[in-house]
Amino acid sequence: MKKVIVDMDGVMADVYHQLMQFEKRDSGKEMEIATLKGLPEAESFPNSKKHVNEIGFFRTLPVMEGSREALEYINNKYELYIVSAGMEFPNSLREKYDWLAEHFPFISWEQIVLCGSKKVVHGDIMIDDYPKNLDHFAGEKFIFTQPHNELIENESYKRVHSWEEIMSIL
Repeated sequence: MKKVIVDMDGVMADVYHQLMQFEKRDSGKEMEIATLKGLPEAESFPNSKKHVNEIGFFRTLPVMEGSREALEYINNKYELYIVSAGMEFPNSLREKYDWLAEHFPFISWEQIVLCGSKKVVHGDIMIDDYPKNLDHFAGEKFIFTQPHNELIENESYKRVHSWEEIMSIL
């Protein structure tokens, strides 16, 4: 059975929507996601470091459209692991675990890996939105489209735009 590694933030959880809401809350500024194409998250969201360190930020992330159904399908067909680099934001560790338990109850605690670097992760397929996490991976690489990676072209990744598209491939 193939091992599928799936990232949380920007793949399962809609971080952009959350950051846009927090920016609006703090500055009153309405943002259009189309204007963020190709920009690093830190440039798009000047207060992002503050926001990701707030208690509750990761716990209240919206679920990415289609991810629940797709991951339930993948979980039944493959050996699934959710791998998230959470050590940079220590508050996120418990919040990410609780978020997964609420929204993805079919994923057991044994399938959750909260780590510092994904360089130690091995498997057959990885789905992530950051090239730095895919670059070291030896298996098949899927880059999940987010504004910060839209302009990146790399033949070693397969670009996917939605969970529906991932389900049609897997």
